[in-house]
Amino acid sequence: MKKSIKSISLTLVIMMLAIIVAACNKSGDKVSVGIVLPTKDEERWLQDEQRFKDALKDTKYTTEILFSQGSSAKEKENVETLINKGIKVLIICPPDGDAAAAAVEAAKKEGIKVISYDRLITKTDAVDYYVTFDSVEVGKAQGQYLVDHAKGNGQPLYLYAGAATDNNAFLFFEGAWSVLQPKIKDGTFKIANSAEAVALQGKETLSRDEMSKIVGQVTTSWDPNEAKNKAQTHLTAAGADMKGDVAILGPNDGTARAIADVFATDKAVTSYVISGQDADKASIQYIIEGKQSMTVFKDVRTLVKDAIGMAVDLLDGKTPATTGEYDNKKIKVKAKQTKVIVVDKGNVRKELIDSGYYKADDFTGL
Repeated sequence: MKKSIKSISLTLVIMMLAIIVAACNKSGDKVSVGIVLPTKDEERWLQDEQRFKDALKDTKYTTEILFSQGSSAKEKENVETLINKGIKVLIICPPDGDAAAAAVEAAKKEGIKVISYDRLITKTDAVDYYVTFDSVEVGKAQGQYLVDHAKGNGQPLYLYAGAATDNNAFLFFEGAWSVLQPKIKDGTFKIANSAEAVALQGKETLSRDEMSKIVGQVTTSWDPNEAKNKAQTHLTAAGADMKGDVAILGPNDGTARAIADVFATDKAVTSYVISGQDADKASIQYIIEGKQSMTVFKDVRTLVKDAIGMAVDLLDGKTPATTGEYDNKKIKVKAKQTKVIVVDKGNVRKELIDSGYYKADDFTGL
């Protein structure tokens, strides 16, 4: 009987110790800010990951960064993992703005503040704030560069867009169209690769549905391979009047490089001017070598600083400062906007090397 009592007592002690250890481990695993980024397969998001780590070094708060690899299902799983780790603020950049609604709604139910990062999460009221570059201005900068470097009348213009699931892709296109359309209308440019854009070329302002028709034809899904295949298809179908000196609206750096490589191999293309964005290292090298014309530099250091500053304000019980708002098709989301800079061969050293964003020895031929 005594042995039984001793055995039960020992079991209870072991169980209590296990509970205490588990509780300590759980407490030790707690994370203040959860960050979910869209993919590890693009240089842009690896830059963001490192900048986030650097930005939180000097704070008392902890973070964990997870990647969704372009999958909304994986994104939801990542958010659930972070919820279980006790996060108070979620910073999330979705591969698909609509599909991300379910993930952030799960976070919101737990009282977690949600910051949509770079790309807007749509069709939900579970987004508290949005930290972004001014995406319409990005598109305007891309379009203006093509206008400023136009050659004569009737120059072939090839239009490409980002992913049809990404709200930013529409904002970029909206900005570019607002600058390009008057020059299409007056004959400076002639649209080469979109029947939908040709049908709408008389309209300065497009509705979302009208933009969807064009984007649906020229989407790259932010995928360089898809961009390459589309460019090859378009050039194969193009007549001699749609070659020569051409202008190309490249959506971002990864797709711009892929498109540029295709146009560079077509002997009937005399020259091309192509836009990009993100200031990827590979594209900066392309710009130095004359293979890509420009990029819109979005200083991730500033965007990350804004996002982390907003998260820390929320953790400290303060109301973050905002500079505007965006309609996510359900609510108006308060936003903090960051300015963008056009970079080409003429100012690449000043904006990217002298500013400390990159090192000179990252490149050749500077």
